[in-house]
Amino acid sequence: MMVHINNRKKTLKKLSPKNLREIQRENLKKNKGERTQSRSISNRRRDHSDPINRPTIAMSSAVFSAVRSFSVFVFVLLFLSLAFASESDHKYQPDDPITLWVNKVGPYNNPQETYNYYSLPFCQPGTNPAHKWGGLGEVLGGNELIDSQIDMKFQKNVDRGTICQLELDEAKVRQFKDAIENSYWFEFFVALTHYCPCLFVDAMSRALCNAESSDDLPLWGFVGELHPDRNSENGKHVLYTHKNIVIKYNKDQIIHVNLTQESPKQLEAGRTLDMTYSVKWLPTNVTFARRFDIYLDYPFFEHQIHWFSVFNSFMMVIFLTGLVSMILMRTLRNDYAKYAREDDDLETLERDVSEECGWKLVHGDVFRPPSNLALLSAVVGTGAQLALLVLLVILLAIVGTLYVGRGAIVTTFILCYAFTSFISGYVSGGMYSRNGGKNWIKSMILTASLFPFLCFGIGFLLNTVAIFYGSLAAIPFGTMVVVFVIWAFISFPLALLGTVVGRNWSGAPNNPCRVKTIPRPIPEKKWYLTPSVVSMMGGLLPFGSIFIEMYFVFTSFWNYKVYYVYGFMLLVFLILIIVTICVTIVGTYFLLNAENYHWQWTSFFSAASTAIYVYLYSVYYYSVKTKMSGFFQTSFYFGYTLMFCLGLGILCGAIGFLGSNLFVRRIYRNIKCD
Repeated sequence: MMVHINNRKKTLKKLSPKNLREIQRENLKKNKGERTQSRSISNRRRDHSDPINRPTIAMSSAVFSAVRSFSVFVFVLLFLSLAFASESDHKYQPDDPITLWVNKVGPYNNPQETYNYYSLPFCQPGTNPAHKWGGLGEVLGGNELIDSQIDMKFQKNVDRGTICQLELDEAKVRQFKDAIENSYWFEFFVALTHYCPCLFVDAMSRALCNAESSDDLPLWGFVGELHPDRNSENGKHVLYTHKNIVIKYNKDQIIHVNLTQESPKQLEAGRTLDMTYSVKWLPTNVTFARRFDIYLDYPFFEHQIHWFSVFNSFMMVIFLTGLVSMILMRTLRNDYAKYAREDDDLETLERDVSEECGWKLVHGDVFRPPSNLALLSAVVGTGAQLALLVLLVILLAIVGTLYVGRGAIVTTFILCYAFTSFISGYVSGGMYSRNGGKNWIKSMILTASLFPFLCFGIGFLLNTVAIFYGSLAAIPFGTMVVVFVIWAFISFPLALLGTVVGRNWSGAPNNPCRVKTIPRPIPEKKWYLTPSVVSMMGGLLPFGSIFIEMYFVFTSFWNYKVYYVYGFMLLVFLILIIVTICVTIVGTYFLLNAENYHWQWTSFFSAASTAIYVYLYSVYYYSVKTKMSGFFQTSFYFGYTLMFCLGLGILCGAIGFLGSNLFVRRIYRNIKCD
């Protein structure tokens, strides 16, 4: 390198400024002619090299149009199903029967450790009680509704009705005492749907009926209470024997339900307890559309700290975008000025030669294909799909109030994931083709199955634990088959189709600089410029922009609160995307300035490390903010959190890589490549 510079200096001294200008003009004309000729040759090759390309592209476009039309039809059908679940389907006449569904019981401090209501020795209903199986998300949420067969009628008060007489023996007393010591709670539902019109035939009408009936109003209560007793160290165990149900109605619709319990009786073997209930109906002016407002914790979710966190994250966005803009101006302004000059003199050219350092020196290696190209393409494609999926689900939650229905968010997430699988294949296929990938079978299978199989693996382990404990959290075999069929017949084919379309439409190599044959050696730099350090430091600021929102999300999921502020979530998600892109661009710039051209995986891990900090925060949340205990709840907590963090890491990693890819192409677009 030094010999080349010295020879160039000696040549420059023998030339006059006039000769320099003439030589530069000739070189510019020559370079323009070569670029024009190479462009025309590449166009002719693209048009005539493979006569099968044009029919293939036409066929791909036709298939893509069909898939797009089908997806639009499905989403329109989902919105129509929401429209059909209108107020007219929730109206009653006086003395119409009202169904009280019993759902589950479990320790209050362990939200996922739930069991069938009749796993405790409560009064069993008559023969063949009705079971209510809801949608996919409701089953995955561990719900099993059974008709209690308690006599309730619309607008008809019951002063005191008898459920049954409960005869206690040693085994029943032991079960109830264990439940009371672990603060067991139970969940009931009052059915809002009186009838279900057959809008579609067979399976479709049943699916819509399940969607409509998943917005029943819940009731909660504790099984019993542990009273202090001077004569006993363990206290006195009492069981509530009377349930007082208060139902508020507006004309012919049920609006609010409430449950209070009375008549605590001490648990003693050989004793017979009268299990009773009462029902009281009260009119209200609250409209049917506002019936769920009582379950929303406005002071918690709309606290001032929530607004402050969004404002703080917004200021971080302004700072980071300013920093990235400054880097772009610094790196590109001199290049624009240098290439715009027409009369460079000797001193200017010598200064330009001396400034050829840092990121400019690796232009021949910066677009070299990364290691494990198929895996990187798969995770980037999956991350792009997850980003679109999260944005779509948030928008649907804002428009459709999905928090109202049991499992509606989970069902929407699974269906939207299946129908957006085309995006992952398209992004992955285009990226794999642009980098010269050859093993297409491996790339397509990785893209279509990597993230689902990771989730299936974690879910299988958790399901094994739930089956061992006999919990309702265990996923039935039929539900697992349904999820697998959705993946195998919708998600997997769409991902394969997206890979083929991405390969044909966006797979042409378009690197601004030619890749050299021999890789350039990477010099040793300081420890803070190594890829591992850059990757770990890159996730701090994105985590800082979302950790307040993570507290609200964790609290709603693990502490029985209904998350409804999806407008906040949308703002935080957009801020996360912007912060992730900016931070990853800065990290990539520092890495290239250190003459390290392995930026692809570093940019991905730099953004994906956000998930590591979220998982560490979950450990803190588990230890400080909850009272969870036992192997069952601990495994479910960290298993679900691991699944969430894997998705978050892949999403952020893909966003960071795509942003860095645009940045790298932008700064090397105006570099003279030999």
